[in-house]
Parts: sequence; C-alpha cells; structure tokens
Amino acid sequence: MKILNALLIGSLLVGGSLYADAKSGQKYYLKKLKKCKKDGFKNGGAFAASKSRDDWEILKEDGELLNEWKTICPTGAKRFDKMKKKNVNDLYDFVHKYASDGEVPSCG
Repeated sequence: MKILNALLIGSLLVGGSLYADAKSGQKYYLKKLKKCKKDGFKNGGAFAASKSRDDWEILKEDGELLNEWKTICPTGAKRFDKMKKKNVNDLYDFVHKYASDGEVPSCG
C-alpha cells in the first residue's frame, strides 16, 4: 500500500511538472512580484530560498501555497489572487528548484 501511495504521489508531482517551468516562474516573479522587495526579499532567489523543497512541497500538497506566498509577501497579495493556474505551477517550480536546499539561481 505504501508503494502504491508513493507511486501515485510521484506521478502527480511529475505529471504536474510536465506543464510547469521554473524559468517561466522566475520570469513571472521578475515581472509581477518585484514588490516583494518591500517585504524583505532582495530578489526571487531569496523568495524561493525562504523555504526548503520539502516545505514548498507540503504547502502545495496541502493547498496552502498561495496563502503562504501572500503571508511572506503581503505587498504581492493582489498579484497572487489574480494568478492563473499555469503561473502558480510555474512559480511553484521556480521556488522548489531554488529553495534553500536547492539550486542557486543565476540572477533575480
């Protein structure tokens, strides 16, 4: 049963990732969420690194991703409310890829 659950969760994560793109998520941050500087994030890399990969995964699985983004970047709350599903998935891929225990972004 545990193996079946792991396979199901893995396929959902991989399946969703096929349509999302960390680079597009980074572009979205740079274009729409620069206001997060007012909330103490020097750039998108710092925003992403505010949590670990596991933390971002748990927030997504629990349906709390947007709420967390609004909490850590309240000046961007209106942008988060207007996000399309594709943008949410792209930004998630960005924060997951560049999380505190992930890769280091080359810029912004």
